[in-house]
Amino acid sequence: MNEKLKLVEDVESSVRSYVRSFPAVFTKAKGHEIWDEEGMRYLDFFSGAGALNYGHNDENMKQKLLDYITSDGITHSLDMATDAKVDFMEKFRDIILKPRGMNYRIMFPGPTGANTVESALKIARKMTGRTDIISFTNGFHGMTIGALSVTGNSMKRRGAGIPLNHTVTMPYDQFTGSEQDSLKYFERFLEDNGSGVAIPAAVILETVQGEGGINAARMGWIRKLQEICREWGILFIIDDVQAGVGRTGTFFSFEPAGIEPDVVCLSKSIGGYGLPLAVTLIKPELDQWKPGEHNGTFRGNNLAFITASEALEYWRDPAFEESIQERGKRMTAFLERMVETYPEMKGRRKGRGLMQGIASEVDGFSESVAEYAFKHQMILETAGGNDEVFKLFPPLNIPLEALDEGFAIIEKCIEEALEAHQLSSSSS
Repeated sequence: MNEKLKLVEDVESSVRSYVRSFPAVFTKAKGHEIWDEEGMRYLDFFSGAGALNYGHNDENMKQKLLDYITSDGITHSLDMATDAKVDFMEKFRDIILKPRGMNYRIMFPGPTGANTVESALKIARKMTGRTDIISFTNGFHGMTIGALSVTGNSMKRRGAGIPLNHTVTMPYDQFTGSEQDSLKYFERFLEDNGSGVAIPAAVILETVQGEGGINAARMGWIRKLQEICREWGILFIIDDVQAGVGRTGTFFSFEPAGIEPDVVCLSKSIGGYGLPLAVTLIKPELDQWKPGEHNGTFRGNNLAFITASEALEYWRDPAFEESIQERGKRMTAFLERMVETYPEMKGRRKGRGLMQGIASEVDGFSESVAEYAFKHQMILETAGGNDEVFKLFPPLNIPLEALDEGFAIIEKCIEEALEAHQLSSSSS
């Protein structure tokens, strides 16, 4: 074993995970490529689990960051006003919110996705005076206690070590099959006094479930869910930590549904450069915090404000969004061709935009595809409760030739995984 990886094994906690899947010591990254200390080049179809939507070390963001650091710009400021923070808020309002007709107050809850989810749950309970939150099967919202309570993965929930209360899990769209309307099930729980479900403070939803298996809710289902929330006075929270910032083809994943969430959670790629930053968007009438009622030492990450502001410049030109959607169509076509060409893997395409994958009914198949991908110098992750999905998360601005290069590697890995599982037509 490499000496540095041996040190990791000896010193780092056993909780580590990605280093087990990608056993290399990485030293350099640019755009859609990463290099290890041996000079081996890897194609990145992982994008930091959605934290690097613009790829590694974007030139414009890097230069802005270097200029800011060398000019002794403010690094740490809690929630004090700085020029970096004000510039970010101004650009987010003018480039993202105003053109979409959205009116939200911007809250900085802390640097992570779990921080923004925790703040969303807290404001919902504060404003409604209710305690329960409705979440959905296979949802993932974070690893702190509140966020974990609305997460579906049983292994991660057990890690809490205590009962996770005041949440109720409802079936996600098509969880029980397309022939059943899971929202009718939800409505029945609300209407029946004998259901054991109190009127909740909020519903929290990922329109596309990232860690849960790339499950994409239908637009009509999302709209109906908002209608139910409005009817019963339930706050509607969208967790766009992974699916947002262009990952599904529009800046917010819920835009095609035409809905207006009460609260929106953003993190991961909102920082642009992989620097920690989270934002909670709150409808103005709900923004009833007392000063300091929710705070955090690192909620003012000025280095992230600098790169986040520069990242928003991509969105001034509608052609950028159109280019994401075009890449998403190419990905859809490729994955559907894989499902049709290799029926032995019993696969089904899932997801939207550049957040897609194939779910295989063959036990261990998707994990094998990801393992072979790493052997072919490609970073590819799995998702789902049983790692049954291999998912494609390239940078939003990946060159088309690199996207096609990735597709070719994945097809080769599918063939090798079929051979390994003795499922290919050539082995039968």
